[in-house]
Amino acid sequence: MAEHGGRLVAKALKSRGVDHLFTLSGGHLFSIYDGCKEEGIELVDVRHEQTAAFAAEGIAKATRNVGVAALTAGPGVTNGISAIAGAQANNSPITVLGGRAPELRWGSGSLQEIDHLPFVSPLVKSAETVKDPAQIAAVTAAALDRAAAAPSGPTFVDYPLDVVFTEAEVEIPALPDTGAAEPAAGIEEAAALLAAAERPAIMAGSGLYWGRGEEELRALAEALGIPVFLNGLGRGCLPADHELAFSRARGTALQGADIALVVGVPMDFRLGFGGSFGEETKIVRLDVAPNRLLKNRTPEVDLVGDVRATLAALREAAGEEVRTKPWLEQLRNVESEKRAAEQEELNEERSPLHPVRIYKELGEVLDRDAIVVGDGGDFVSYAGRYIETFEPGCWMDPGPFGCLGAGPGQAIGAKVAHPDRQVCLLLGDGAFGFAGMEFDTMSRHGLGVVGVMGNNGIWGLEHHPMQFLYGYSVAAELRPETRYDELVESLGCDGILVREPRELKPALERAFASGRPTLVNVLTDPEVAYPRRSNLA
Repeated sequence: MAEHGGRLVAKALKSRGVDHLFTLSGGHLFSIYDGCKEEGIELVDVRHEQTAAFAAEGIAKATRNVGVAALTAGPGVTNGISAIAGAQANNSPITVLGGRAPELRWGSGSLQEIDHLPFVSPLVKSAETVKDPAQIAAVTAAALDRAAAAPSGPTFVDYPLDVVFTEAEVEIPALPDTGAAEPAAGIEEAAALLAAAERPAIMAGSGLYWGRGEEELRALAEALGIPVFLNGLGRGCLPADHELAFSRARGTALQGADIALVVGVPMDFRLGFGGSFGEETKIVRLDVAPNRLLKNRTPEVDLVGDVRATLAALREAAGEEVRTKPWLEQLRNVESEKRAAEQEELNEERSPLHPVRIYKELGEVLDRDAIVVGDGGDFVSYAGRYIETFEPGCWMDPGPFGCLGAGPGQAIGAKVAHPDRQVCLLLGDGAFGFAGMEFDTMSRHGLGVVGVMGNNGIWGLEHHPMQFLYGYSVAAELRPETRYDELVESLGCDGILVREPRELKPALERAFASGRPTLVNVLTDPEVAYPRRSNLA
């Protein structure tokens, strides 16, 4: 039976397990909406196209399946560009469907007529315009499959208005046979280094999560007694309370390690471009994709292959002799000393609050499987240090592309994926300005996300460095004590203002107990700056 192109798009989505489509209404997409209604795919409409793409990334991060956004032609697609770029940097599997001006009038100046492919293509694994209705299902399914294939990442398809409203009779392509995963070459050399190491360390990131390698990494670490450090989506792939999970001792461990296994994390600015490791440290790099940061430190062994299969092969080849007891004791001492030194800040009674006090109280109300989404500068930098993650997929942030405004969309995607779990959105007051209207989206769709805002009235990530460099700051001041809690109330959500430390925990408990979208607006001290060596490079 012939069906219009929008229904063919939806059938392709359904065949790949997609049950939510994130979008902002646009006439170029009406036939796709009709198809989704027919196929039982829920439409989650947002207030800005960038959020639709971030929400697709949020559901992808929460499930490790492909998230899908539909953006209308022209400014709809351009509004989503930063989110697509963020997904590229995070290897997040999303597929963005674009509307497009009609093909029959192309070049005549139709509404929102622009060729998306030249500016989208550098940011995605594939970008294609479907000009034949009979190809809609095949091209859509292929884009979804390509986004999911390792190394995962964003893909893009757009559909001219006249093409997607035209009928065709086609079969939906079957899922591709991916075959058995193969470990990387070089296992024996890497395993021998790890087996002989007395001061090994594992540094793992988002590639571990996308590769579904957390159980294999845990088995390897336990077999050889290797301390584990995690960043990005790697957080939670070993529970924060596991005896081999460390955080505060990272500098000591990476500088002092004789062997470092670096799994699924590029040696970019987050690892000092490779300088976070000691000069004598031998590095074994493991990722599904070849090393693209060739200007940075070169690993002694480069394992390029399936992360999960390679970790399992390393575990088997390396044996079970533990040589690391003195090393682990040294790192535990460092970890304990640094945590003890933090207690004063954690318990400060100042008003406005020290941001760290917020994370102390949050730690007492968050469930073990709570999903925490960070969106901000200094406020979220503190969160990265103090929030503990116990399960995979429970920490989200903008990633190395660093696009503020990612948080509300990712929180929406996470809550759609896991409606019965706590989703906590951490917001700086600056970051709120990018996508704060999405509290309207949360209200309309009944998504009980709890936002916790560190409101210090400045762009802290810029204000303090400018003060240090020049003795003044410009373009870094916001309105002090803005009542963002009242703003979200006007959007149908709950708002709570916190001025004193004693008010904080009751406010958090009330917010999570309500089941309603809520913003806890916490006034924090603008004089507090997150200690960092470098902002940009």
